[in-house]
Amino acid sequence: MNIFLDRILSLNLVATTVIYYVAARIYLLPNLNRFRPRAVLIPILLLHSLRHLGLMFLTRGATYPGLPSQFAYPAALGDVVTAALALIALFLVTGDSRAARPFVWLFNIFGTVDLAVAITLATVHNASPFMGPAYWIPAFWVPSLLVTHYVTFIILIKHWKDPS
Repeated sequence: MNIFLDRILSLNLVATTVIYYVAARIYLLPNLNRFRPRAVLIPILLLHSLRHLGLMFLTRGATYPGLPSQFAYPAALGDVVTAALALIALFLVTGDSRAARPFVWLFNIFGTVDLAVAITLATVHNASPFMGPAYWIPAFWVPSLLVTHYVTFIILIKHWKDPS
């Protein structure tokens, strides 16, 4: 039974990611041709601009004592860098800058790798029992980030052919 309890966070992360993907598959992906890339990217970049909230992994009260620093610091700092990249990309996209598309690529690759590293480190260092109130980040928020990174890759590869 203890092994099951240790895997609840993993189950939450996977199940919530599936639900977000199903929602995107039903409501967004079939309609991507109807929108300019900018119209879809702006809300995604706004969402990712909030990744500074990953700093909660370094905050007393948001986590329990014993949260492995091997997970907490890379996760928090990777989130802050991704939030900054998303915010810069947001200004470039809204300003129709020629640098927007390459910068969205940079944000999306860095942010995706950051999430993969954080998930791996959380698993390797058994961080879930120490997440405390910050548990909602990997259980609820990370899945939305994963799916929106996926949607961004789709936009970059299939739908953003011009500088718009």
